[in-house]
Amino acid sequence: MALKRYKPTTPSLRGTILVDKSQLWKGSPLKMLTSPLNSQAGRNNIGHITVRRQGGGHKKAYRIIDFKRNKLDIVATIERIEYDPNRTAFISLIKYDDGIFSYILAPQKVEVGDKIIASKKLVDIKAGNAMPLSVIPIGTLIHNVETKPGKGGSVARSAGSYVQLVGKNEGYALLKLQSGEIKMFLLECMATVGVLSNSDNKNVKIGKAGRNRWLGNRPKVRGCSMNPVDHPHGGRTRKGRNPKSPTGKCAKGGRTRDRKKDSNKLIVRSRHKK
Repeated sequence: MALKRYKPTTPSLRGTILVDKSQLWKGSPLKMLTSPLNSQAGRNNIGHITVRRQGGGHKKAYRIIDFKRNKLDIVATIERIEYDPNRTAFISLIKYDDGIFSYILAPQKVEVGDKIIASKKLVDIKAGNAMPLSVIPIGTLIHNVETKPGKGGSVARSAGSYVQLVGKNEGYALLKLQSGEIKMFLLECMATVGVLSNSDNKNVKIGKAGRNRWLGNRPKVRGCSMNPVDHPHGGRTRKGRNPKSPTGKCAKGGRTRDRKKDSNKLIVRSRHKK
């Protein structure tokens, strides 16, 4: 997909750069593969705001995506490629030879009418085909990778993302993430070949505040412009103190990963080391 620029007929259009979606499906999604999606506006079950700066936005339905790709050895045809308001990547509606419809994440370089398949054994290394890491050749770019067999893909699912299979050793595959981190995954985990679509999403320029409100993003107020009662940065000056969150925790440099989790043991090379 190419980027779309506008003539500067208004101040907001002067800086607006969006993704050209003219080649996507222009109709509604398949109704049986959607479910209602209620906006919580960042509030928990008792109505307190736990995530700030959320609210409003257009009404949208959730598209049920097949992240597991567990319908094996049945050829599917890509019926259409659609926009999904719930994610940055595009999605594809596929139809299996037995008549079942499903949504999957759309890789780059796939077109309407292409044939794809998911299998436990080695099949063609082309975009959209899914198979275990044990049979994928080293050096292949993949996405939608499972962290546990049968759980469903949870790694590399956003627009333009991918990981690279760089090695295999003692029941584990070594994957290089886009952060530079190298991590081990079980060879039984499923993954899909190819790079995800809409790689130009990183170059989008919103252009105006109103478009952010359409997306459900509310305005962001700086802590240093608040009163001391509302934020640790509030008042005339921070006086050299470290950046803090509204609750007083350090906002930069703090570790966010749980050191006790087993997944940390699978990291071969940290993303912080060059």
